[in-house]
Amino acid sequence: MDTLKKFGLMEKIVHELEDLRHSQQAIMQKLTKIEVDNIDLGDKRLEKVLPDMHQRIADNLDAIAALMEDFTEQTDKFGDKNNITALKEQQEIENLK
Repeated sequence: MDTLKKFGLMEKIVHELEDLRHSQQAIMQKLTKIEVDNIDLGDKRLEKVLPDMHQRIADNLDAIAALMEDFTEQTDKFGDKNNITALKEQQEIENLK
């Protein structure tokens, strides 16, 4: 795979992981609202199931954050190692011809 295409794909994955993290955060917020509403309602099934769901989502958030941090670092190192800035500049010059 072309170096610039590989770097572009790596950047895309970083952005997708960030979107995934935001989606999980939104799910966590909705779940928390349900838990708060159930304080007044007192539904036993919700009381039993929601804490486990909450924990699994929290675990997913931790895993996504760790993966995103590692993959972002890997992407940055790849960019530095392959001098992506210079490659992009060269590509722009070639596109102008």
